[in-house]
Amino acid sequence: MLTTFNLEEILNPKVFKSFKLIEKIPISHNTSKYRFELPKPDDVLGLPVGSHIAIMAEINGKRISRSYTPTTPEEDRGHFDLVIKSYPTGNISKLMGELKVGDSVGMRGPKGNFVYKSNMCREIGMIAGGTGITPMLQIIRRVCNDPTDKTKINLIFANVTEDDILLKKELDEIAKASPENFKVHYVLERPPSESWDGEVGLVTKEMIEKYCPKPAKDVNCYYVGHCR
Repeated sequence: MLTTFNLEEILNPKVFKSFKLIEKIPISHNTSKYRFELPKPDDVLGLPVGSHIAIMAEINGKRISRSYTPTTPEEDRGHFDLVIKSYPTGNISKLMGELKVGDSVGMRGPKGNFVYKSNMCREIGMIAGGTGITPMLQIIRRVCNDPTDKTKINLIFANVTEDDILLKKELDEIAKASPENFKVHYVLERPPSESWDGEVGLVTKEMIEKYCPKPAKDVNCYYVGHCR
């Protein structure tokens, strides 16, 4: 059980606050986990599940912001993590790739109109591509960590190669620990070998029909990321 806290003491939806990078962990050839320090060691970020954080930077004289979803478990204290893929032609993502430990970044939040609530639906179908997994992970963790939440989740996670699969260890651990609540189905455009036991190619109508729940009033479907 988390202790009571005031979210606006840490984040503000209108004002950018500065957060220091304390660790940068590469997790693929173009993606890293960025760990930022919270004001106090016992602080939790307290972001509502389904919400995002906006990062702001001044680039070529213009203020630019992009939204990202923390991947930190809700109970983690003293820090929060962002998983960000850096693109050579990107604005914020390129800047993040150039960050060094000790640098600070302006952020504000929470952002977004969606907030997940326990048992808000019977089943959830998810389709994620690349870093689109980060907002999905928030919901997956909340459902699987709450014994009173009976929601069932089926996730289709599409990537180009096996090395591109972000947070695979975390997803597999959750699927193993909570088989009644969560199942993950991987899709690769270029699988490593014939030993690959996941789906191959692009996400198709047939895959969605196979793994995702049928449309109904008590079923939600979420899609995030680039899935061709």
